[in-house]
Formats: sequence, C-alpha cells, structure tokens
Amino acid sequence: MIKKIQTIRDSCNPLLFDLTCGVITALLFSAFIYLEHFGITLKIINTLFGLFALTLLLYIPKRSVLSAGFFIGLLWFYWIGYSFKYNNVGYMEPIVTILFALIYMLFFGVLALTNSVAIRAVLLFGLSFVEPFDFNWLQIELLFVDSYLGIYKYQLFLVLLALSLPFYVKKSSYKYAPLLLIILGINFTPPIQKEAPLKIKLVSTDILQDKKWQKESLAPTIALIFKEIHEAKNSGYDLVVLPESVFPLYMNKAPQIIEELRYLSHDIAIVAGSLLSEDGMQYNVTYMFENGEFEVAKKLVLVPFGEYIPLPKFAQEFINKIFFGGASDFKTAATPTDFTIKGVKFRNAICYEATCQEIYGGDVDFVLAISNNAWFAPSIEPTLQKLLMRYYARKNGTTIYHSANYKGSGIIK
Repeated sequence: MIKKIQTIRDSCNPLLFDLTCGVITALLFSAFIYLEHFGITLKIINTLFGLFALTLLLYIPKRSVLSAGFFIGLLWFYWIGYSFKYNNVGYMEPIVTILFALIYMLFFGVLALTNSVAIRAVLLFGLSFVEPFDFNWLQIELLFVDSYLGIYKYQLFLVLLALSLPFYVKKSSYKYAPLLLIILGINFTPPIQKEAPLKIKLVSTDILQDKKWQKESLAPTIALIFKEIHEAKNSGYDLVVLPESVFPLYMNKAPQIIEELRYLSHDIAIVAGSLLSEDGMQYNVTYMFENGEFEVAKKLVLVPFGEYIPLPKFAQEFINKIFFGGASDFKTAATPTDFTIKGVKFRNAICYEATCQEIYGGDVDFVLAISNNAWFAPSIEPTLQKLLMRYYARKNGTTIYHSANYKGSGIIK
C-alpha cells in the first residue's frame, strides 16, 4: 500500500497530495461525530470509516500525518475557544482553536517519526493511553462506539495488528489474510446495562451563557426551575434531575431556596447543580434533596483550562490573572460521591467528569450526570460529550441519566 501511495504521490504535486491525504484521514477519523450530530447512526459506515482512518494513519506519508493531526484537532475541538468570550477575552477564541489543532498535530505527529507500519501501529496504540494536559476527549477507541467493533483496548490492539500485518506478508495469495483478525475485534458480547427502577424526569433547559449569570435573569431562572419541579411532582415522577449550575448562585447562601426545595422533596427527590462557597473556597456542586433533607456532592474532576490550569503553579497564577480576572481554580472532592435515592444508588457526575474513568470506579450501575453545554453553543460539543458518555457507559456496564443546559439530555447506555 505504501508503494501505491508513493506512486500516486510522485505523479502529482507532493505537497498537495500530502495535504489532501491528511484532510481525508481527518474527515474519516471525525465522520462519526458529525453523522451523530445530524442524527445519523450507521454502524457499517462508522466501522468502515474508522478502519480506513486507522489504515491511513499507518500508511500515509509523514507530512500527511502532521496534516491529519492538525485537522483532527480542528474538527474535534474547534469549539473549545468559544468559552473565552464569557471571560472578556474573546480575542483568544481563534488562538485557542489553532492551539488545539497544533497540539493534536504534535500528538499524532509522533507517528511521523517513522515510516515503519509496525512501529506506527505500536505508537498509535500507545497514544490511546495519552491525555495531553489531562484532557481526555480524544479517545481513539471512540471511533467504534457505534460500530460493529468493540471499544476495549485489546480490540483496538487486534484491529491495529490486522491493519499492519498485510504490509509484511510477502506471498500475494495470503497478503490480506491478517485482516481476518478484525473479526476478533467485533463486539460479540455487549455489556449488560440496567435501568433504574425509578420514574426519572431529566430536565433540559436552554439558558444562554451570556444571560445565565446576569442579575435580571435570576428571578426568571428560579421560577423556571420550580415550575419544572412542580410539573414533575404532579406527573408522578420519583426524581427530577436539573442541569449543572441551574441555580446560578451559591446555594448555601440562599436559605429560602434551600427551605423550599426541602419542602418539595417530601413529594419528589430533587437533584440540581449550583455553586458552594466554603472556607474561602468555591466548588462546583450537585445538591440532592429527599424527604426534607439534602446532601452536597463536590466535583471530583475539573475541566482542564476551564476550571483549573494543568500547569506549574507560577503558570497557573499568570494565566488566571490574565485570562480569568484573577479568579483561582475551583476546588475538588477527594473521592466520588454516591447518592442513595429511594433505595437506589447513583454515582454523581458533573459535566466533564462524566467522561472520565475516575467516576466509574467501584460498583456503579447508575450515574446522574448534569451539564451546562451553553459555554460552547452552537457546536458539536454536546454530541461529542454524548458519544464519550456512551463510550464510558458501555465500557463500564453503566446507565447514565443526563440533564443538560443547551443540548444533550437523555438516558445514555
């Protein structure tokens, strides 16, 4: 295959050929996200596109690998810079977008260190364990989350082995026989995922991020929240789940709201996101109200460059001062939090941490996840988040109940 690629490359403009190869690879590598975004889930297409994308990464010229990495970073994460405008540094949006494209150009650029198909396969498998700056939203196995292939590491290993071995088989009649190894990567035994024995209302709101924290928006927002709770109660739901920071305030400094929620919780359990100020620290938290009592779950995993800066302390202070108005990083819990609601145990997850393996440790059948995706509207971010949640739900045999502001609410399994 390398010889065929080289022959075609020699017959045209090499630079244009390398760029085109990279773009095609990136498009194949990203297609499943955009198909899902537009409501198209075709397992055969996702399987073939994923296999072609990995094959190209193993065989294309070095310069094409760099091009592919750049455009993969762009197609997957162009939306990350959107949130900077809410910190009055909107000029950073294109800079952050290009920065992420460059980061993933270097990420996949490791493959460009060699033309050896076998070494590239080993490196690509190794990259599936790497999380640049603690950011884990590019999972190579995610390509196959809605395909006929599995999402476990051993299945990725088998796929890469099958795609690389034909290069080393000299006898033409057996050259493509190693591709049969792909059969071993098929998802023959999907995990068993239960459904919670409760009637759960997942509330989806659509509050614009630039309006969410304005003083004049507070009263209408609170009125909307209580309307949703009353409707869920009157419809016979056992539990109502509201999005991350749906109460845009420090809840522990709003005793009247707490008392009203405690009162309503005699009839329906309530889970809602808010903020907590405690001992001079600020936390992104989930409140759970049931039978007149409440519990608070602090976030365990923070968003890199959103809620904390994954750099040395001197760099953290500089970036917080320049780009976040001197605000310090959020603080975290030490361990995951479980809520027992009407006898059923749920693991708490706030936005980004629902896409992190740390939240699924131990005995976890059900996760209550809450998000605020308005930071990145409009974009593919809620779609990518949903695919990642699906990946972790299937990998861990867990069912996720997700309530989001903007897009993404639903049961994920």
